[in-house]
Formats: sequence, C-alpha cells, structure tokens
Amino acid sequence: MRDYKMLIGGNWTSAVAGETFETLNPYTGEAWATIPRGRREDAEKAVQAARIAGESGDWPKLTATARGHLLRRFGDLIAQNAERLADVEVRDNGKLRAEMLGQVKYVPQWFYYYAGLADKLQGSVIPIDKPDTFNFTRLEPLGVCVAITAWNSPLLLAAYKLAPGLAAGNTFILKPSEFTSASALELGALAEEAGMPPGVLNVVTGYGPEIGEALVTHPQVAKIAFTGSEMGGQRVYEAAARGLKRVTLELGGKSPNIVFEDAKLENAVKGVISGILSATGQTCVAGSRLLVQRSIHDAFLEKVVAFARSARIGDPMEKTTQIGPVTTRPQYEKILHYIDVAKQEGARCVLGGAPAPHPTGGGGLFVQPTIFADVRNDMRIAQEEVFGPVLAVIPFDDEAEAIAIANDSAYGLAAGVWTQDTARVLRMSAALKAGMVWVNMYRAVSYMSPFGGVKRSGLGHENGMDAIRDYVQTKSVWISTAAETPDPFVLG
Repeated sequence: MRDYKMLIGGNWTSAVAGETFETLNPYTGEAWATIPRGRREDAEKAVQAARIAGESGDWPKLTATARGHLLRRFGDLIAQNAERLADVEVRDNGKLRAEMLGQVKYVPQWFYYYAGLADKLQGSVIPIDKPDTFNFTRLEPLGVCVAITAWNSPLLLAAYKLAPGLAAGNTFILKPSEFTSASALELGALAEEAGMPPGVLNVVTGYGPEIGEALVTHPQVAKIAFTGSEMGGQRVYEAAARGLKRVTLELGGKSPNIVFEDAKLENAVKGVISGILSATGQTCVAGSRLLVQRSIHDAFLEKVVAFARSARIGDPMEKTTQIGPVTTRPQYEKILHYIDVAKQEGARCVLGGAPAPHPTGGGGLFVQPTIFADVRNDMRIAQEEVFGPVLAVIPFDDEAEAIAIANDSAYGLAAGVWTQDTARVLRMSAALKAGMVWVNMYRAVSYMSPFGGVKRSGLGHENGMDAIRDYVQTKSVWISTAAETPDPFVLG
C-alpha cells in the first residue's frame, strides 16, 4: 500500500484531522494506496499558501519569460516520467495503459505551448480622447485559482487548467477526484522538482462536500476551473456565484455521430466505435448517439455491431486489451441502470446489455459493449448521459432531420459528421449546436484548439490561445502629462 500525502505550501502533509481513505484498482477491485481525506481546515491552509505565494516570495518576482522557462522544465519532467505516471493512472482509473501513456506523453505539450505564451500577454496603449493624458492597459493574474478535475483523464484535464493559469502568473490548488487522486499528487512532486516556488501549486485531496465546497466558496479564491458531471458543475456554479467568482465548466455531453449514405463506411465504422468504446465510453465527448441515414441504416448497423463484438475485454495493462473496466462502482451501477431503462422504454438491444465477467475472475467492474437500435430521440437513453460503453442508434431520412435530431438535446459538447459532400460539411458544421464538430474523424483534441461546449455542456473553453486570457484581468492605467491640474470647480 502506497501512503500519499497532500502538498500544501511546499510541505507534504497529512490531513489536519488525520483521516485517510483508500483508492481502489478498478481491475482487481483491491485497494492499493491511502489518500488524505482533507476537510475545510486543509482547504484554508491551501488557500493561504497559494495567496502568500502569489503576493510575495519568488513567484511574483519572476518575469513572464522566466515563468515560461519553469513551465518548460515542468513539461520535461512529465515527459521523462510518462511511463510511471501512466502506470499510476491505470492503477487508479482502469483505463487502457496504451491510452493513458499516449495522454501522459502528450501532456507536456500543454506546458510547452503556454510556456511560449507566458511573455506574449501584452496590454495596449490607447489613443485616448483626453488631452495631456496617457492611457494603457495591463494584463494581470487573477490570483488564487482552484482546478477540480474528473476521474477519467486526471493528468490531461489538470494540464488544461494548470498550463494556461500558471503561465499567466496565477497560483493554484489542484483538487482531483477522490477516485483518482494519486496521479495529481505525483504531478505535485514533479512541480517541486521543476523548481516551482512553494505554494504556487498545491494539491489537496478528499471529497467534494468536505473540501471541494470549502475551496469553491472561499472568499480569497478568484477562479474555479471544473471538469465533471452536470450536477457537480451546477453545484460549483451556484456556490461560486455567491462570491462572484470566475468559472470555467466543462461538463457532460450526449454527442451525435452522424453518418450519411455517401460516407466512407469503413472509416465511419471505426470512428463510431472509437467514439463510444474508447475509454470504455467514459469520456464527455463520447459519440453516444449514432445517427444513421435510413438508406444505409441496417447494413451500417450490422457492420458496427460486428466490429464492437470483436472488442477484447481484459487487463488494462495488457497491450491486447481493447476495453477495460468501469472506473468506479457508482458509475458501473449507473451504466447498468441505463441499460435497464433503455430496455423498458422499448429500445432493441442488438449487442451486449449486461455485465461482463471479469477476464480472470477478479473483482473488477466490466460492462459488455452495448448497442441499442430502434431508439427514439425522446428516450432517456438518447437524452441523458450514460458515460459508459452504450450506443443509441437513431435513423434519419435527410440532412434537415439529422440536424433536428442532433440539436434536440440539452447538451452541446461535440458532434461528428461522416460525409464526402463538402457543401454538406459546411452546412452541418454551421447548423450543429456544439462546441466542437469533427468531420470524418472523431475524438481529437489539441492544446492548440479550443475545447468546450454550449448549452448544458458547460461555460467557457479550455486550450488554444484564448484560454490564457481567462486567467488574467485587465487594468486600465491613466497618467496625466499636463503641467497643471485643472480647477475642479471651473467646468467647461
């Protein structure tokens, strides 16, 4: 058993109350580490450490260029430790090692990219309409920021927030999911090794109601960047609003993957399977609604079912495994509940629809790849986020109907379009109410391109050049160059 500590103000510490909880390996079902169970007192310590680090000490004395150099060293250390970090991620969330290693090896690019932008944050000189006056703007850090991450891609989601925020000069408290805290603590150790001044990056662990809420409501926290469920995002938004804090929310999705009759069908099949079975469907951008043009519906569905049936369930550490366990027991039970709901609503289960036996008889949480046909878009299986390997297939007749079905959702995170018609590509990308649209591909992300949704899929965007501006505030500076100050009682 690994015994982890929290990182607060440069010190590795137990929770003030001395409490811990165990983190489980989703594949074996066994505990492998103990994590500090932080509470309000620990949140207070972390906020004060971050505040002091941002107001005094070495961090605010660094030039923007020097901050960029430090972030680059941080990225280098993540790259050097990618294998070890990936193993921790797999042990904590049960996703395929191949996927986790790919993600961790990609994470340094966030720190390299924003390291380069750190000294590109420039204010403006304004040709003001007042005589004898010089006016300019400064872009300054917000202060203490809180990053709250989900359990499906802990380090990648942390990079989305930390890289632009640190480049802008803020200090951070990283609060990972209680289900996957270990890799965030490992990340904190690498920040120390990179030379990050004490208190600039703090990592605290525990449950949302006990420490997360204390961080979100703390009066000295300026911004919260949250990735998680819609319900969790609502609670964060409501709590942050009471303190008029800035908020970025990346929430759920019910993304449509739309296949037209002119698509390259073999490519579309691969894209559909990637969109729903990668990460065992535990991704906010999962293409969980498959919209297929009626003229090819039956034949295409047959190809998708055959491909999904070939997926190998097993140990996520093995290279041959294609589907791993569900990360948490509550999520496992939620997925099975939605499968039952779909059957009760009249959807036709053409593949799976039940728990899958553990490959070695262990205690892991496996669900069969599941596909439902004869789905109407008003069914719960088509409207509510399942966050598992469950696909709802819906036919459509023409482009107009495809758009209507796709947009008939409370969510708007992503969408996929499969077609060879260039004019249709332009029409669909304009008409779909989604923050991201992939055409003849699916589930691609980059540090260079904005990531975020519309409607109930969240607020704001992460990644790309604009993301760093969400971590600064503008100050307007006025300087009089007049030889004499006007008499305030003489007007005109």
